[in-house]
Amino acid sequence: MGKINLLRVDDRLIHGQVMTKWSKGMGTNALYVIDDDTAADDFMKEIYISTNSSANLAIKVYSVAEVIEEYNKTQFGNDKAILLFKTIKNAKAVIDAGLPIEVLNIGGIAKKPNSTFVISTVGLTKDDADLLKEVEDKGIEVYFQIVPDTPKVSLADAIKKL
Repeated sequence: MGKINLLRVDDRLIHGQVMTKWSKGMGTNALYVIDDDTAADDFMKEIYISTNSSANLAIKVYSVAEVIEEYNKTQFGNDKAILLFKTIKNAKAVIDAGLPIEVLNIGGIAKKPNSTFVISTVGLTKDDADLLKEVEDKGIEVYFQIVPDTPKVSLADAIKKL
């Protein structure tokens, strides 16, 4: 049975911090990009998947529905995966579907209208905060952290800035 090492929301998806900082030290052998638009775009899918040759990690691209189906069929096989999402909404959908999630890391969300930076790399709206509270109410730790060697910020502390 596979293992979910980390569930992370970062709208940049795969980038240097994920490849060099987050995937090290957890025994990670796979990165799953979970985004409906990316999964529907064959060109972007190929770009993400082709990065596995340099990273020594299996990289898979799924829609939200596809990753839920894959988990229900295979429990991710032998993968020890980091699941990467562009949005909190999609991460919550996977959590609501029953995947065994213990923590949710929020690492990068670009500023958008009506959002406030709660850490230097995360612009959060009130709606985002409400979704995260629902996740935390399920007993899942929600925290904000850019990379593993920077301080963790709890959801309670982050939403004080809204």
